[in-house]
This record gives sequence, C-alpha cells and structure tokens, in this order.
Amino acid sequence: MNCRNNEISNNPSTTTRQLLPSLMGGDGGGSPTTRQLLPSLTGGVWGWVFFFLLSCTHKPSSLPTSFAETADSLVIYPDYRDVTVPPNIAPLNFMVTDAEATEFIAELQVAAPPTVAEPPALLCGAARDGKFDIDSAEWRRILSDAKGRTLAVAVYAHRSAGWVRYQPFTVQVAEEDIDPFLSYRLIEPGYELYRQLGLYQRDLTNFHEAVIYENNRTFDDEHNHCVNCHSYQAYDTQRMLFHVRAQHGGTVITHGTEAHKVAIRHDSILSAGVYPSWHPTLPLIAFSTNKTGQVFHMQHAEKIEVLDEASDLLLYDAEKNTVQNILRTDGELETFPCWTPDGTRLYYCSAAMPASLPEEHTAGDLAVRYDSLLYNIYSMPFDPATRRFGEPRLEVDAAAMGKSASVPRVSPGGRYLLFTLGDYGQFHIWHKSADLWLLDLLDLTAKPLNQVNSPDADSYHGWSSNGRWIVFASRRDDGNFSRVYISYFDRDGRARRAFLLPQRDPEYNILLLKSYNVPELTKSAVRVTTEELNHVVLHTEAETASYIFSGR
Repeated sequence: MNCRNNEISNNPSTTTRQLLPSLMGGDGGGSPTTRQLLPSLTGGVWGWVFFFLLSCTHKPSSLPTSFAETADSLVIYPDYRDVTVPPNIAPLNFMVTDAEATEFIAELQVAAPPTVAEPPALLCGAARDGKFDIDSAEWRRILSDAKGRTLAVAVYAHRSAGWVRYQPFTVQVAEEDIDPFLSYRLIEPGYELYRQLGLYQRDLTNFHEAVIYENNRTFDDEHNHCVNCHSYQAYDTQRMLFHVRAQHGGTVITHGTEAHKVAIRHDSILSAGVYPSWHPTLPLIAFSTNKTGQVFHMQHAEKIEVLDEASDLLLYDAEKNTVQNILRTDGELETFPCWTPDGTRLYYCSAAMPASLPEEHTAGDLAVRYDSLLYNIYSMPFDPATRRFGEPRLEVDAAAMGKSASVPRVSPGGRYLLFTLGDYGQFHIWHKSADLWLLDLLDLTAKPLNQVNSPDADSYHGWSSNGRWIVFASRRDDGNFSRVYISYFDRDGRARRAFLLPQRDPEYNILLLKSYNVPELTKSAVRVTTEELNHVVLHTEAETASYIFSGR
C-alpha cells in the first residue's frame, strides 16, 4: 500500500483509487487542500457519494426462504458478539470462517417494541471468503435507529445441503458518541531501525486514515529518526506535540496550523522530555526525563525490558520556552505524569531503587534486578496561579500488592483513575501480566477491568472527552502486534466487553505487520499539515529551552 492511498482509506477498491483524484480535487494524496477537505467530505453530501462508491459489492436482495438452524459455533473475526459500540462508529465489517460454505448473508435488525411490525433491518452478503463489507449509508441509518437499543445479527451460510443459520448474536448501540478522531503511532515491533514509522489519524466514523507525520518510507541513514510521544491538550488539536529522536531531533509543538521545534536540554536535566501531559488550560506540559536502557531476554515469556537508571519530572512552558524540574531525586524513579481535568493536581508513577543494589552500581546491576522495580502512583497538588506544586501523596500502593503501576489517566469528570498494573517495571506494553485497573477517587477502591482485560498485554489507554469510552492497545490477537481496542464505560463505572477497531477489510488487522502505539482520541482533526511538519522537522533547527532553577 502506498502512502497516497493510505492517507485516504485502509483498503480502497480499484474504483475508489481511480475516482479519488477527481473527488478530492488533486492527486488523492495528503496535500493541505485534501487534508482540510476530508472532514467536510465525510460529514456532508459528498461523504454519502463517497461511501456509496465503496458500498457492499455482494448485496443480497432477500433472506433465504428455507434454511436449517445449525448448532455449529459461529467463527467470526473480529469478534463483535455482545459488544457495545458508539452510534457514530464506522461499519463493523467482519469475516466468517466456514469451510463448507460458498456464500453468506447477514441480517442486522433493530430490536423494537412488539407494536412495530417491521423493525429496521440491514442485509449484507459475502462471497466464499466470508468478508462482509457493510454499506456505509445503510449502516449509518440503522445505527441511528438503534441508538440506545440493541442490534440483533443473524448470519446465514450456504452449504452443499442448503442454507443454515447460526445462532444470532447482539450488538448494543450506546447513546453517547465517541470522539471522531483517533491518533496513533504505527511501528514495527522490532527494535533494529527507526525506519518506516509515523503518526497517523483515523476518522472513526469511517475508514479514512491520514498521515500526520512519517519519518521515511524506506530506510535512509541521513534522515533516519524516531517519532514518538504525540499528545494533545484537552482532546483538542489546537495544541499538540510529538518528539523526534536521533537525526533532526527535538520536540515539535504546534499551535493551530503552525509548528516549531524546541530542544529541552540542560546540565540539570537527564535527557529530553518524554511521556508528556498537557495542562488542560495553561500552555504547560509535564514531562518525565529518563535515562533509559533496553534489556533483551534470551529465554523468557517477555521479549524486552525498558529500564530507567534515573528519571525525574519536568515542567515546560510552551509560550515562554522555559523548563524546570518538578522533582529531581536520586533514589526515586518518577515517570508518566498526568494532569487532572481541572489542572489542580498532577499524578505520576514512582519506584524506589531496589534495596539490593550496591551503593556504587552499574546499569548491569539494575538490569539483573528488573523484576524488583515496582512503581506506585502518587499525586501532587498544583496551584495554577503561582505554578507551584505541593507535597506528594501516595494514591496507589502497587508495591504492597507485589505489583507495579504505570500510565495513570484521570477520567474527564475527575472521578476515576485508569492505570495499568503488571508484575514489575513500567514497560507494560510488552508484559503479558499487564491489565487495566480502575481507582474510584471518591471511595479509593481499586479493581481490575475484567470485562476489558485479556491474557496478554493491555496498556497505553486513554479516555474519550465525554468519559464514556476507553481506547487502549492490546496484544491479545497474536501476542506480537498491538491493536486498538475500544470499550464502553457506563455511568455506573463499569466497562463493557472491548471490541477491535473496525477496518474496511476485516483481515487488515491480521495482515498489518505494525503495532498501534499510544492511541489518543480528539474531538477534531489535526490542523497542521503534513507538509508543514515535514518542513519543521527536516529543515529547521530546534530552539533550546531556557532552564529555570527551582527550589525543589
């Protein structure tokens, strides 16, 4: 798949590729004009024309008049059975595995009161490959009818002896929308090169994927660099940032459609800032600064450990280009800062150095004690007027449980703290023990989100702006590649069964040889163009931030 098509759709048909230049008013690529038109194209009259061109090509005229009920288990991918979805989500295209069948039909019907003679329904067909490509216009119509209600889904398969029907399943449609845009990094799971990785943004109401920034399509040593840590202020793309490492290094910060590159470095800082968190209202960013090393396992269920030999917390002013230490300690490893929605408290993770470490220790001494690093969650009060922090307070004593916590995220309403809990360390994206946990900040009770968690790594989670949806990265599909999963979070503080990010081709999630990393929801599309970001990264020098000495 080339870059041009990737910016428009995950798997556009040949017809779509031919029509895109005329529809988009250019070559179909990621020009500023195209990027600006995408949101309006998908939300108005032209959007319906576009979807019509991509509609289901194997559409049946009616259901089978004669069929047998089968007790065979329905094998579908992705498994969308008994999930709760937003009323503005893209079609839940899926594929059925049935070696005996040559044709399939699916009926989606809205559960309706007995007084409704013919509740709304949608029919879609699939050929021998079992792939259902649901008509987008019809999908939007039936989701609108099903809002706050249930969809019953019946799948029929045509075998040599005739038609059979599987046991129907249901999909609950929530009342609340999900934020329409999802940003993520796509990265190869290996750690050899920085090649071919980038930041992308998906419109969740359809299958459009746009490039925010890519490093290079092929390996190029001169321009080779890493891209990571994208972050937005208060679910809005007016202010965002991401980091560039190695060649062309710096932190790229945007304000509206403009961007510039800064360097956060000083003798009093361990390294450049990472794991950013924007203050919800002020032009302030909390970072951690980490002296990090990687350890690869030779014989272990896990593949890699990322260890911090040292880490502190920083506060950066994006308007004044100044930086200062929030916490600077020798015996504690502070990381993963996160502001509360009102901006009056900062949560973070911290681990004490293992007691068994020699007084004069090396990175190797710490590496062999990787499973002794247990991170707790703390918080500090913050006064926005004086920009001063208060004393730390322990919030989650994970070490007392023999566990380690990472990535605290406070819900938009301020009541819940979502975090990952694993057996040790903080690089939970590779830890099979990593599960999502929820702390109720009213009664201080913590519990695992059992409806969401899997036997493999579940991590890098985030909230929707209305607090009703959780997105996270999970390796549950194959143990190697992380994929985006979405879960409904109801008003009683309960999470529902998670579902896989829908794709035009349901097999796309299996064939994509890259991992989704740090999914972040936003209410709007990224405003700065890819061309502007390319210019800033490749052709401008980073402006060094001024360091402010603080008393802490």
